Amino acid sequence: MNFSEPLKLSGLLGRFSPDGKCLASCVQYRVAVRDVGTLQVLQLYTCLDQVQHMEWSADSRFILCAMYRRGVVQVWSLEQPDWHCKIDEGSAGLVASCWSPDGRHILNTTEFHLRITVWSLCTKSVSYIKYPKACQQGIAFTKDGRYMAVAERRDCKDFISIFVCSDWQLLRHFDTETQDLFGIEWAPNGCVLAAWDTCLEYKILLYSLDGRLLSTYRAYEWSLGIKSIAWSPSSQFLAIGSYDEKVRILNHVTWKKITEFEHPATIASAKTIVYKEVEKSPPVETERLSFPPTRALASSLFSTQSKYDISQVPVSLQYVKPVADRANPKMGIGMLAFSADNCFLATKNDNIPNAVWIWDIQKLKLFVVLEQLCAVQSFQWDPRQPRLAVCTGNSKVYLWSPAGCVSVQVPMEGDFQIVSLSWHSSGDSMALLSKDNFCVCYLEREEIK
Repeated sequence: MNFSEPLKLSGLLGRFSPDGKCLASCVQYRVAVRDVGTLQVLQLYTCLDQVQHMEWSADSRFILCAMYRRGVVQVWSLEQPDWHCKIDEGSAGLVASCWSPDGRHILNTTEFHLRITVWSLCTKSVSYIKYPKACQQGIAFTKDGRYMAVAERRDCKDFISIFVCSDWQLLRHFDTETQDLFGIEWAPNGCVLAAWDTCLEYKILLYSLDGRLLSTYRAYEWSLGIKSIAWSPSSQFLAIGSYDEKVRILNHVTWKKITEFEHPATIASAKTIVYKEVEKSPPVETERLSFPPTRALASSLFSTQSKYDISQVPVSLQYVKPVADRANPKMGIGMLAFSADNCFLATKNDNIPNAVWIWDIQKLKLFVVLEQLCAVQSFQWDPRQPRLAVCTGNSKVYLWSPAGCVSVQVPMEGDFQIVSLSWHSSGDSMALLSKDNFCVCYLEREEIK
């Protein structure tokens, strides 16, 4: 495993291009596009103000940079560096901006969610979508890029509109049986749309492409409900994480629950492997000690390395009781992700912030628990194989695969606290992001096989 030198970053804006050839990073108002293999700067763009959002087009030919404070979006071309586009929403303001799947239209959401403006880069034409709902996940595209679903709110009721992305014609418009629609997400096969209600009510609705209600699922009433959802890549399973610290798995045939995964503070089953991260001090040869110590030696002396031990069950995990009188309590299933081969599901229970739970989807059983020393910030599956990368806000990256688990110290001077990570589409490398820096971790071929 090799690491690049640290490079400057702001706003966690570091993105691999969809074709895997480039890496874009942003520092304040400057955007640098680098070659993934060498990290040589290919293009450098200067925006009008500090960039708050950055996104590649699906064909990797354009980069969108949104400056929400100014209500401005700038688009840059990799093939024609002299060409650029500026979209100014003016007094309407700007709160969100994204690409359409064809990479030739930009969807801007104005302040107060008054409308979504669809700008065409080819014809310079403009279309409007009225009454978009201010919710966490209000726009969803099918994976093939043919259809877009938009959550809407009008006359104190929730609606969903489905548009054809090729000409932005309305295909279906229907109301949803929700109190306060919170999010929508297409199944990867584009046949089913999941819509779920606010956390005050446990309710998830499943709609077909033509707007028919296929099923409604409610696990319980009169308590905080859904916190996170994830479709399996095959579209066969829908995992629903809720505030009662459980994940429920629905099947795609009857849309009934096939199992539920509990996240107790004590792991008792002998069939579950518990990897516990433990600190180990690096060995120092006394001959190398000098006074004053060299900078490299000083950093190695004070950096705590870690390794994984396999714990004997029963194991008690560190449980945090949420503060009851605060909004958005730290409880329930806050993170969910299926592996690319559909075999595993990784979850995080916010009541037990230091643990990652890995479930075997073929056996529908708990397979592994990773108990970290610090709270888990982020995790992401390798897009090519069942391998999970985890970061916990320190200078280490953790990798799990069915073969085992490893903790790797990023060899870097100073404070490098990894709070987010993203895999390259090949699974050969990943970007490790901290608040002010990022680096690229290259995995060797032997490790990947």
